[in-house]
Amino acid sequence: MSRLQALCSGLPLRPLPENRGRRAGVPHAPVRTPGLSPAEEQLALRNALRYFPPDTQELLAPEFARELRLYGHIYMYRFCPDIEMKAYPVEQYPCRTRAAAAIMHMIMNNLDPAVAQFPQELVTYGGNGQVFSNWAQFWLTMSYLSQMTEEQTLVMYSGHPLGLFPSSPGAPRLVITNGMVIPNYSSRMEYEKLFAMGVTMYGQMTAGSYCYIGPQGIVHGTVLTVLNAGRRYLGVQDLAGKVFVTSGLGGMSGAQAKAAVIVGCIGVIAEVDGAALMKRHKQGWLMEVTDSLDRCIERLREARKRKEALSLGYHGNVVDLWERLVRELDTTGELLVDLGSDQTSCHNPFNGGYYPVQLGFAEAQSLMASDPAAFKALVQESLRRHVSAINRLAQENFFFWDYGNAFLLEAQRAGADVGKTGANRTEFRYPSYVQHIMGDIFSQGFGPFRWVCTSGDPQDLVVTDQLAMSVLEEAIAGGVNPAVEQQYVDNIRWIREASQHRLVVGSQARILYSDQKGRVAIAVAFNQAIARGKIKAPVVLSRDHHDVSGTDSPFRETSNICDGSAFCADMAVQNFVGGAFRGATWVALHNGGGVGWGEVINGGFGLVLDGTQEAEQKAKMMLSWDVSNGPVSAGGPGGVARVPACACACGAGLHPSLWPRGPEGGSSTNARWPAAAGPGTGRPTRSSARRCRRTGAWW
Repeated sequence: MSRLQALCSGLPLRPLPENRGRRAGVPHAPVRTPGLSPAEEQLALRNALRYFPPDTQELLAPEFARELRLYGHIYMYRFCPDIEMKAYPVEQYPCRTRAAAAIMHMIMNNLDPAVAQFPQELVTYGGNGQVFSNWAQFWLTMSYLSQMTEEQTLVMYSGHPLGLFPSSPGAPRLVITNGMVIPNYSSRMEYEKLFAMGVTMYGQMTAGSYCYIGPQGIVHGTVLTVLNAGRRYLGVQDLAGKVFVTSGLGGMSGAQAKAAVIVGCIGVIAEVDGAALMKRHKQGWLMEVTDSLDRCIERLREARKRKEALSLGYHGNVVDLWERLVRELDTTGELLVDLGSDQTSCHNPFNGGYYPVQLGFAEAQSLMASDPAAFKALVQESLRRHVSAINRLAQENFFFWDYGNAFLLEAQRAGADVGKTGANRTEFRYPSYVQHIMGDIFSQGFGPFRWVCTSGDPQDLVVTDQLAMSVLEEAIAGGVNPAVEQQYVDNIRWIREASQHRLVVGSQARILYSDQKGRVAIAVAFNQAIARGKIKAPVVLSRDHHDVSGTDSPFRETSNICDGSAFCADMAVQNFVGGAFRGATWVALHNGGGVGWGEVINGGFGLVLDGTQEAEQKAKMMLSWDVSNGPVSAGGPGGVARVPACACACGAGLHPSLWPRGPEGGSSTNARWPAAAGPGTGRPTRSSARRCRRTGAWW
């Protein structure tokens, strides 16, 4: 029996595998402090033992109880597979359907130690983004997938596989929900208890939907964000000599170093965890490292003078770095930073997502476990200092934005000075990157579209890169409005750069931002290439849930929705449901991904292209809905879209997809609304339209 066949044969029970506990030399999740009562501890133990026959429970019960006591959760380390965890070529999986094999490929990629943040705790990224709650669930899921036919669907409840149920060939092969807790009980403390008891799970966005592709996804998003921040805040296309300061080199945040070099600026990234910092350095994503603030400032000055592209990792707390930049400004008059943000896992600030400046890394981890209340107080004090330093720099020609990690939200809760006069509940002194930068892109229907070549062959990825660029180039040649053309050009540049920057970590995957037209055309081109044998094996299409229509997140994606619906989740739920009956191979709906438990609902999908005509039809139907659901989410009886607010002086709402159309279908800022307006058209009537003073566009 091959290793993969053994992996799909169900829980290894006779004999039980050796219990080796936590492995040395592998990063591990922080100890959780769920605060369970004795009765809840017993319930957690019973829930863990339900996966095992009675004759094994006497041995496993004390072992699981010890894990719960030591780590705050039952991970079942004994059952961590003794196999090289990676995305194997799809034909090697012992499955009855190509869809199931592709899902296995994606699951194992999420748990690859080169990809996953805490692989033994089944955490892919974000500090607590689980693939499964425990290792028993992994084994059972792989077994179910190996047995699945085209007339069955596997149902997953927060990591727990319910089993295979009768279905139809056109239905999803897999339906996932994570963290669907009743709203009144969707609090951080409730989550810690419910997760410890094994009844719910935080799947982040693409961890619990098996669609993570390593930090490449956020490299691309960061590239676009920093490029457009330069255009918006600094008025420049060329970022040479500009300095971007931020923090985090762990899971997704590890992408910031590579993105800085790709856009040509100087990126200085602070990281308290030496292992995470050195991982990025060894991967070649981080060019230089130092634990000296003096050296950091000296190197920053050198790079600014030479206008060299540089990624510099500072091994230390970012608050120290920000405060040193303030000191340099106050003593020398020199502003050494142009752009700034933060990518700590601040959605999870008191359990390892944010480390207080007052303590070293090891000392902080110890206090986190021994005295959570004291740790929380230090984190909140650190957040206040963090914001104070940023506020001082922002008095000069320095621009800061929230990177959607709940940094400003948690800073506000800590009492930091992030308030904004006249703001609503989702606005702060500094904008969300969605609000000021990516919102304009989302409003055109662009968002993170990605694919995985399940052959595992790098040559297949080369072919898909070439096809995707050709599709976008043809779209430009056919005529598009200038705003859309700018996005296509940026993404063509990205694909060319990506192949030169060793961005593949784990599966052979790529990401770009595209609109509905581009996504459908790329999918069709891939499917036809598979049919012709130009691509050797199926391709999985997916996206980050952080997309134009996948996420209802009042402190990030929908933070500046002007119709008052920021706290409504209809769009994400409809995205999930609509994708299911329009051809997605699997769909996922999550609570909490991105900015924290109870703060967001998001939906995702996976779609397997196998070269068949059926796959092409599913792609056309499903991808069209997956994008159009966002820009046309109705805000009222007239079909007026749910739109972000304009950032110009008049404060009007502005949504490029609703601008009047020029003679070639592009946006026209001096045209009047066409006659085809009003109910059912997606455009307001002339009588209800207003005009933006800055751009002249009507809305």
